[in-house]
Amino acid sequence: MSYSTASGGPGLQTAAVAAARTGRRKSPRAGLPRKLTFDYVSFLLVFLGIPVALFLVFVISPFIQALYYAMTNWTGFSPNMQFIGLDNFVRLFQDPTFMQAMGNNILLAIVVPLITIVIALIFASMITVGGPSHGQVRGLSGSSFYRVVSFFPYVIPAIVIAILWGMIYTPSGLLNGLLGVFGIDTNQFAWLGERSTAMGATIFVIVWSMVGFYMILFIAAIKGIPGETLEAARIDGAGRLRTVTSILLPQIRDNVQTAYIYLGIMALDAFVYMAGLNASGGPSNSTLVMSQYLFRTAFEKGQFGLATAMGVVLAVITLLFAAVVIGVFRLIGGKDEGGRS
Repeated sequence: MSYSTASGGPGLQTAAVAAARTGRRKSPRAGLPRKLTFDYVSFLLVFLGIPVALFLVFVISPFIQALYYAMTNWTGFSPNMQFIGLDNFVRLFQDPTFMQAMGNNILLAIVVPLITIVIALIFASMITVGGPSHGQVRGLSGSSFYRVVSFFPYVIPAIVIAILWGMIYTPSGLLNGLLGVFGIDTNQFAWLGERSTAMGATIFVIVWSMVGFYMILFIAAIKGIPGETLEAARIDGAGRLRTVTSILLPQIRDNVQTAYIYLGIMALDAFVYMAGLNASGGPSNSTLVMSQYLFRTAFEKGQFGLATAMGVVLAVITLLFAAVVIGVFRLIGGKDEGGRS
């Protein structure tokens, strides 16, 4: 005996199940607002309402308050202030010292991430895939030792690093002494006291302190690449350089992008390193950054309104920097399958 779908037999039941599985049959409640149960409301409150409230109170509200103070002549030590509009911002962009400090910040934001990431990638590649060219893909022998030694500078507080290197760079410091041992007479050269070398010496210290951390970050990212991919590249005859440029870099592009943004944000501040190495801003303000000038304007000159305007400019530059880096990486990397950037 057979049953037809019109008689309400098993054929109809099977068709209904198939339609439900393919999404052709909609639930009677589809499109209706969800019932506001206690569990649903409490979930929204705890996991959405509270975080949003905290973000508004501790992030958005202070920024709006800072924007208001930036449009006043507040001295920081008196409740009295007058609203002066955009005068502080006009004054900033007419101040050659502030413009020089901004230029120094932009230079750091470009150079420090670039050098740090290149060196960290080289070290990470050597430790992960830079070993023998035959057998299993592996890094150099004793790679664990290299990881510990390279990471060590990152665990030292930045102010301690700045003070130590400031002593090394002094005319009678360790650097000139070592160069003298190798027969290079520097005549007690002041590395941080000369305009031609002050910024370069400062960038070296920042890069030295950051390379280890980002090397570990890239090692972790490379370890996440399937070993079969690296083995296939080796079988196809790819050398170490080709493996790094064609296999590793595309796979860890997001990690490199994140590292560049974090390093750039750090370089746009760099207050601790600059204050520890050269608190005066270097010869002819060659190492002065906006955060140093902000501190000096607020606490030495008592011009908190003007200093707050500097902070607003620094925040805007930081946001623009992050947006530019993300845009450049999307342009370079193209789109993945499915149109995802």
